[in-house]
Amino acid sequence: MSTSLRRVALLCAYLMATSLRSSENLESVSHAHFCITEGFISPSENQWMRVETSKMRAVLGSPSKPEAEIRFRYLGETRERSLLRSGGERTQIGVKLRAQDDCNVVYIMWRIQPMSKLVVSVKNNPGHHTHAECENFGYSNMKATQERPVPKIEEGSEHSLRAILTGTSLIVHVDGGAVWEGNIAGEALRFNGPVGLRSDNARFDFQFFARPENAAFSCGKAERK
Repeated sequence: MSTSLRRVALLCAYLMATSLRSSENLESVSHAHFCITEGFISPSENQWMRVETSKMRAVLGSPSKPEAEIRFRYLGETRERSLLRSGGERTQIGVKLRAQDDCNVVYIMWRIQPMSKLVVSVKNNPGHHTHAECENFGYSNMKATQERPVPKIEEGSEHSLRAILTGTSLIVHVDGGAVWEGNIAGEALRFNGPVGLRSDNARFDFQFFARPENAAFSCGKAERK
């Protein structure tokens, strides 16, 4: 084997090993464990799930550590389009950490359109709990201390997004490699909740991994679908 082919083989082996390690110590989460507050999640084949609605919001129905991973196969944009309150349009897939409610949550969003970009933000609205109360107020985008560009998501491509929050220190992995490292605002430690996921104008199949804690399943006021 030539030196160049040997290097390619070693690189492929490394990338495969990194990908396999990406869900180490995390548990696979099924459709039945989500509390869906907007949109729908449908069971799919081989323990995958599918989202085809223009807006989807969900969290686990039990407490969990602030660490989550979503593996997804992007199927394209939804026919029906939803707009941001500002009137803008965005296609994105991401995970939630410490999701107390609609008004207090940490977002790690992988934007697909209008441009490929990873955005980490904290939505903090003390005393507010419903979207009607806080709307789109309270957002603060976090700046990374180290950051790498994320690949462009093409229709039919498969990717993974993992976020690990330790105190205020956050590390985000895309496709097995670290792409964002930094500290989130201390306000995020004033609220707490399970992990979850969010999407806008995206169709995709996915698997979800988390570290749920031992507790009874309860959606509270959230609707389980």
